[in-house]
Amino acid sequence: MTTTATSKATGPWGRFSAAEAAVNRAVAGSRVGSYFKLDARKSSFTKELCAGAATFLTMAYIISVNAAVLTDSGGPCTARDCTPVATTNSTSTVAPGPECTVVGANPGYEQCLARTKSDLIVATAVAAMAGSFAMGVFANLPLALAPGMGANAYFAYNMVGFHGSGPIGYRTALAVVMLEGVVFFALSAVGLRSRLARLIPRNIRLASAVGIGLFLAFTGLQAHQGVGLVGASPSTLVTLTACSDVDPATGACLGGTMRSPTFWLGAVGFLITATCLARDVKGSMIYGILFVTVVSWIRGTSVTVFPDTAAGNAGFEYFKKVVDFHMIGTTAGRVSFAGFRHGNVWLAFLTLLYVDVLDTTGTMYSMAEYGGFVQDGAGAGGGSFEGEYRAFLVDAGSTVLSAGLGSSTVTTYIESTAGIREGGRTGLTAITVAALFLASLFFGPLLMSVPPWAVGPSLVLVGAMMMRVARDIEWGDMKEGVPAFVTMALMPLSFSIANGIIAGLGVYVALHWYDWARHGYRKVSNALDERRNQVAAATGGEVGPAAAQDVV
Repeated sequence: MTTTATSKATGPWGRFSAAEAAVNRAVAGSRVGSYFKLDARKSSFTKELCAGAATFLTMAYIISVNAAVLTDSGGPCTARDCTPVATTNSTSTVAPGPECTVVGANPGYEQCLARTKSDLIVATAVAAMAGSFAMGVFANLPLALAPGMGANAYFAYNMVGFHGSGPIGYRTALAVVMLEGVVFFALSAVGLRSRLARLIPRNIRLASAVGIGLFLAFTGLQAHQGVGLVGASPSTLVTLTACSDVDPATGACLGGTMRSPTFWLGAVGFLITATCLARDVKGSMIYGILFVTVVSWIRGTSVTVFPDTAAGNAGFEYFKKVVDFHMIGTTAGRVSFAGFRHGNVWLAFLTLLYVDVLDTTGTMYSMAEYGGFVQDGAGAGGGSFEGEYRAFLVDAGSTVLSAGLGSSTVTTYIESTAGIREGGRTGLTAITVAALFLASLFFGPLLMSVPPWAVGPSLVLVGAMMMRVARDIEWGDMKEGVPAFVTMALMPLSFSIANGIIAGLGVYVALHWYDWARHGYRKVSNALDERRNQVAAATGGEVGPAAAQDVV
């Protein structure tokens, strides 16, 4: 036994452990260790590196998922990017109309979408890298940032609309995101952010999270950005599809249902990811996406992402580069405030601000409490934690940067718990995440080749994870339960996060106004009674005209 223990201590593993301990002692005793408070927070340099890697693995999916969702908006692409079509006599060409933006209808528009997706992959990685780095350096917290799920779906499908079919143009939508970030920064700077979050009724806050989860799941089940399990129906609006052939314009099923090979491949990816989540495997969200993507890279199959077409061949040639650094060419700096005279713009602004206040503030408090940063007497309900002020400023500032790059709102990721579980307690964890996002910038060809049926299952599972807060809603009180249900039901059914929030708040006010009025009446009545008692006491117990004359 003694010989075995000695061999372990002097063998390769022992030498590695000794070297690791030496590195940790050196860093802890340096200015870096002092700045990040490694000893004070009972952490070490190598532990922070491992924690950062764990956090990155759990949220790396956002690079391809966010880019895919935002590309559905069409980005800066319009009908002007479509390839001219030949006339009937084939001697000349004419500019196509808006119909050319239908999926797969025009090669010029498809090429523009490909460029936009490449830009958004870089924008997502840069926003995540900058936000996480700033969080680590300035706030010294192990929290990672990236463009948030929910806000990106609202941007793509409600604000800009699928391929620009919504009420707000892409450039104006970016201006809305930027303005929201600036206002968010100002609210954080003056300390109003957490107070605003507490003004929203608790059950509406919880229902908003659940509704956004349902919205994401519904998106992941559709064909354009998911596995294609549900689609349009002329009689029931939505129905089961997974068809072998789908109308690209309407999404209607043209072949038999449940015959789509890409759906079944996506279903396998869903089961892989769900199994990993159930077993608490690190990087669970990655494995299903990775499996489906790798299988889809095989050419000559019914599930390939590189079919034998002009677009498929071009995509495969780019994919073979593997490593390539792409410079943003079309999405950065596209902000325009020209459309702010429309009411839809201000509704979108208030919705983004509402979601950001609830999502990011709640996530930060939860992560701070989980990591043990909350100060004595503080809590997730409205206390404070170490680095709170700077963390809020970094989060808001990252949104402004993200809008400038062409992406949506940045938020603190709940996946940061993976790194905290690994022992991450300082900003070095967030800096490690930033370094890994930087490395991802050089693998654009691989990230560009992730198909929708690989991304869809992750959207569904993100939605599933957001369901957990539904148990905290006060369902036994109908004045609380009904507004919460309206909020979460209307988000997916109207395909609008804003509609769900507005309806839920409206129903909440309608069901509570009587109680508020009665409470106000009682306060006024009690104040008047107290005043009468004071007058009676001053006049020896008489109240009336005689007492008034005595007072005079």
